[in-house]
Amino acid sequence: MDYQTAYTRTQNIKKFYRSIFIFAVVAVLIAPDDIFDEKIIRIQLFDRYAILGIWGLILLVKAIKLFLFDSEWERDMIEKEMRKEKKPIDY
Repeated sequence: MDYQTAYTRTQNIKKFYRSIFIFAVVAVLIAPDDIFDEKIIRIQLFDRYAILGIWGLILLVKAIKLFLFDSEWERDMIEKEMRKEKKPIDY
């Protein structure tokens, strides 16, 4: 892995962890709303938990892309495709 790829990957991981932290803070602010029946946050368009669910799904997709399908996986797939032998067609 060259320096530029490592730097980009480090920046992406940093952004991902920042997103997880913000998600956790928002979830902590929204969850006690139902537990204590305070109704501090009122969202009319969507249910609060639907928003958290969609946001969590987006974070899950980012995590899969970041940790499973990283540059090493991409390099391995390229090498695998290059190793495939193309057989000539005999007429």
